[in-house]
Amino acid sequence: MDLDTFLTNCQKQVGYTFRNPELLRTALTHSSGADSPQCSNERMEFLGDSILGYVICNYLFDTFPNMLEGDMTKIKSAVVSRATCQLVCKRLGLDKFLILGRGLGRSSQVPDSIFANTVESFIAAIYLDQGLEEARNFILKVFREEIDKMLQNHDGDNYKSVLQHYSQKYLGLTPEYKMLEVTGPEHRKSFNIGVRIGTQVFPSAWGATKKEAEQRAAENALAVIQGNQPPYIH
Repeated sequence: MDLDTFLTNCQKQVGYTFRNPELLRTALTHSSGADSPQCSNERMEFLGDSILGYVICNYLFDTFPNMLEGDMTKIKSAVVSRATCQLVCKRLGLDKFLILGRGLGRSSQVPDSIFANTVESFIAAIYLDQGLEEARNFILKVFREEIDKMLQNHDGDNYKSVLQHYSQKYLGLTPEYKMLEVTGPEHRKSFNIGVRIGTQVFPSAWGATKKEAEQRAAENALAVIQGNQPPYIH
């Protein structure tokens, strides 16, 4: 198979067309199959790693204004990990188009790290070919499953983040929290907070702090959405 056909097949497989296919060739070329270090994907891997991290961080920061820094760090670390990148590489079918040296000719001999590096270099190639917005769109598309999975599995008590993710993804709306009542002396106040999404109002919840009340209100909303009994009914 000639190189042009090889690169065309790769673009069809992934569903992305390059203006400059030479960038794709470099992104697919491992150092073992390159004529020189400058012809391998190592420099692109370096760039793509930073672009991937930036896009995921920016997405979490903009999409979840109430998510704590520690939660964002955990999700970002898992999404950009070597394990996730190699999984995405194989899901896209990029693993079938690696340009390797003879010593790595069979897929069973290829370390998972090479698959992960190829995804990062592919991201860099898109960035160099058509800019950051195209790279961002590609990343959020192909890493969506992993992002959603981590959002569902991270710290189970962060119900506000889970509710916000669900609401924005499926309804295109942001949950609104409202203080309904405050009782008790200054040193032992209780807060009653309700949450609404669009026109739907969910059962409010009490808490010893505003944060606790908001988390409980979000948990109530998620229970209703899932067809279950809200856990905090006063």
